[in-house]
Amino acid sequence: MAISFVVNGKSQSVDVAPDTPLLWVLRDTLGMVGTKFGCGKALCGACTVHLNGMAIRSCQTPVGSVAGQKVTTVEGLNNNNVQKAWVALDVPQCGYCQPGQMMSASALLAANRNPSDADIDAAMSGNICRCGTYPRIRAAIKAAAKMA
Repeated sequence: MAISFVVNGKSQSVDVAPDTPLLWVLRDTLGMVGTKFGCGKALCGACTVHLNGMAIRSCQTPVGSVAGQKVTTVEGLNNNNVQKAWVALDVPQCGYCQPGQMMSASALLAANRNPSDADIDAAMSGNICRCGTYPRIRAAIKAAAKMA
């Protein structure tokens, strides 16, 4: 049975089991490899995407639950202010977690255009960066907020 949903503004229909994690549909079926696999348990944030504008963990989201809804991946950010700030402040070190970090930051700024340090910490707390670039991530979020 085909499952239809919108990814980055484009209608998609996939013929996969409804309990297949959205992450694997994005990566393996649709070839959108910007979203990363980290832990597989929704603990690290590497697989973060937006579902109707809200940050979710795609590794634990069954694709059947997104039928008829809008999914945005890092590829769909289209060089928004978060991506511009990430580049300007040279945020990534290894870069593996950064797509998830940018997706969480984008969802935060869509809901709160002027977040405090506490707001940033709360919104980003589920995203792990093994390289420890947290100070640069916070600075980039603040820079992106000023660009808006």
